[in-house]
Amino acid sequence: MIYELYENHIKKDLTVFPEELCLMITGKELAEDRDKLLDVLKWVQEFPEIKRFIIHISAKSAEEVNLPVEEMAKTARIRVSSPDNEYTKGTGTPEVLAVLGKCGRREISDAVAKIAESGINAEDITEETIEKHLLYQVTPDFVIKTGGNHLTDFLIWQSVYSELFFADVNWNRFRRVDFLRALRDYQSRQRRFGK
Repeated sequence: MIYELYENHIKKDLTVFPEELCLMITGKELAEDRDKLLDVLKWVQEFPEIKRFIIHISAKSAEEVNLPVEEMAKTARIRVSSPDNEYTKGTGTPEVLAVLGKCGRREISDAVAKIAESGINAEDITEETIEKHLLYQVTPDFVIKTGGNHLTDFLIWQSVYSELFFADVNWNRFRRVDFLRALRDYQSRQRRFGK
């Protein structure tokens, strides 16, 4: 009861939201509490201002990730991308991009290879050229990482100006109140975009 009151107090004061929210977890964390991802999706859906929910699941292989796609697709449009496969399922909002085990360094090196193959002169390559050749055309405003103070190299190019939040709880203990606190923290920040 007290947590509900506290959660509602935080929620009513939220007025600034990220349009693109990224959550970083590991395959091991997901295996320990698969249903937590469904909870987080519900929390995200409370805020229609969040247009895209990106989930990066760091894993050695897509096979070790047991993503609750069918359950998520009941209320959201989910695009699942793994090294060997990509598919979309469901309808609804927000748009969910679930990426399994992909590496940002590889994405950038692949983009550079595509640019080289296209015959663009080195002096004509700009940031926009690289961005057009990246696999993921996303720019998360806010990245949440549970249970630790380090990130993977996922979206290394796209998240350079993202606000980062390191939750002080592990994935299986991540609660709605922790999610709301993260959003409150985002709201209190002044985004500088590298300036």
